[in-house]
Amino acid sequence: MKEDLHDQRKTYAKKSLLRSDLEENPIQQFQRWYYDTKNDDNIDEANAMTVSSIGTDGFPKTRVVLLKYYDEYGFVFYTNYDSEKGKALQANSKTCLNFFWPSLERQIIIKGKAEKLSKARSDQYFASRPKGSQLGALVSPQSKVVENREILEDRLANLEKEYQHKEIKRPANWGGFLVRPESIEFWQGRPNRLHDRFLYSLTNEYDWKIERLAP
Repeated sequence: MKEDLHDQRKTYAKKSLLRSDLEENPIQQFQRWYYDTKNDDNIDEANAMTVSSIGTDGFPKTRVVLLKYYDEYGFVFYTNYDSEKGKALQANSKTCLNFFWPSLERQIIIKGKAEKLSKARSDQYFASRPKGSQLGALVSPQSKVVENREILEDRLANLEKEYQHKEIKRPANWGGFLVRPESIEFWQGRPNRLHDRFLYSLTNEYDWKIERLAP
């Protein structure tokens, strides 16, 4: 089985990115670009991002999760700490986040280190989730092998009865990660594959150095 994809390509020509366009702080630049997604009806779940980790088996792995918060300290998402990515990030905190918004012809690549959020912050977010999502965190032994879907659905049905009139507490093995960035790259598609790329790198003085990269 084979398929020739040589002719599957598009031209990127919507925007450019110049040094003079950039904020001096990459979080502010991220915010500017993220706000642009809100005015684009072609983007669904702009906060969807890939999270890459080095697994305990030595292989890299990426998966899509949802960004739930960001500020000057970094980027936050939530997961089961006993999941494959949870264990991987606790064993090796180095990670890479990636946002790709095709309709804007933009990509952001964030490299940094992940650390667990405080229990209080994880509790606060868990309490804000819909009840179905809270129960889902209790039901799923994330990344473990399950015999069939019916097992999960039966667990959910039982928990729905158990917690019908009860508050659901955050499981101890579920919570947030904060990714503190050490570099952030902004990529703007351009014609002839001469894309605009700018890299913010954190210096020893905790300032940001900005450099243009070749496409």
